[in-house]
Amino acid sequence: MLVDSHCHLDFPDFAEERAAVVARAEAAGVGRMVTISTRVRRFDQVLAIAEEFDNVFCSVGTHPHNAAEELDVTAGELVRLSAHPKVVAIGEAGLDYHYDKSPRDAQMMGFRTHIEAARRTGLPLVIHARSADADIAETLEDEMGTGTFPFVLHCFSSGRELARTGVKLGGYVSFSGIVTFKNSEELRSIAAEVPHDRLLVETDAPYLAPVPLRGKRNEPSYVVHTAKVLAETIGVSHEKISQITTENFLRLFSKMPQPARRDA
Repeated sequence: MLVDSHCHLDFPDFAEERAAVVARAEAAGVGRMVTISTRVRRFDQVLAIAEEFDNVFCSVGTHPHNAAEELDVTAGELVRLSAHPKVVAIGEAGLDYHYDKSPRDAQMMGFRTHIEAARRTGLPLVIHARSADADIAETLEDEMGTGTFPFVLHCFSSGRELARTGVKLGGYVSFSGIVTFKNSEELRSIAAEVPHDRLLVETDAPYLAPVPLRGKRNEPSYVVHTAKVLAETIGVSHEKISQITTENFLRLFSKMPQPARRDA
């Protein structure tokens, strides 16, 4: 079994064939999908999808692009919403200095609010990091001084030092279709250095379809291609990468129901 630890099934790209997309993923051996919240004020839409499909779960949180719109979201509200059995993570939250769609102080405020919610719930924080390696690392180290919390650096495309810091602090590193791109040699070299027990795979669908489907709309079934390249990168079989990433996922997303033995 494989897991897509990060997708966006609530996005309009999937509106007309969501059930078919989920079915294709299951047919491809993807036994769990986590559809990720980007706006708490639209969380009901994300939750409805998770409730509709047995193998789809969700997070609750505010993307840094939307941080300025949701400064009123508190850690307490995130904790309350995360009590639903289908909610298995907090986020995605973090810092994006590439697009700067929200002021950086608003992004940081949201990031720290989500960290507090992850700390209080024990649910993993899904971290969005783009062009903000130093501030992400500094914030994680600072906040760990207050109290530990689980986290994953999602859709990793940052530098080697952030990966090392994340692992040092107990976090996981998730690779998307970017790792399959021809010009991603440096990213593959970073992936090869991540301890096997901290690796995850994801699609970030509908974005970043992996080779050989690059340029198409991404979907959870395509995580198979990312897993194949990750397996080659770290020198293991497809069966082994499936085992590694699924076991890691279930350890990190500890609220997730364990799969039936026949699915494992």
